[in-house]
Amino acid sequence: MAAQSDPVVMQPGDQVRVCSSVVVYNHPQHRGEAFDMEGQQGEVLNVLNDWKGRPISPTLPVVVVFGKFRAHFREDELAAL
Repeated sequence: MAAQSDPVVMQPGDQVRVCSSVVVYNHPQHRGEAFDMEGQQGEVLNVLNDWKGRPISPTLPVVVVFGKFRAHFREDELAAL
């Protein structure tokens, strides 16, 4: 019998790679231009799930830092390394 896997929960400090096409327009080296983040590697800075002790459900809860650049993602857009 196959065991069902629990969903992987991202934690601050985890190394991740963007595994789907996510286009941003505020990347510091490509300011004002469309830049696809797919394949970029970074570190999870924070996972937003509460605000002042109250539970929240943000659309893009995972904050990932790429050097000096930070971006918000859904968990399904990222793959753990």
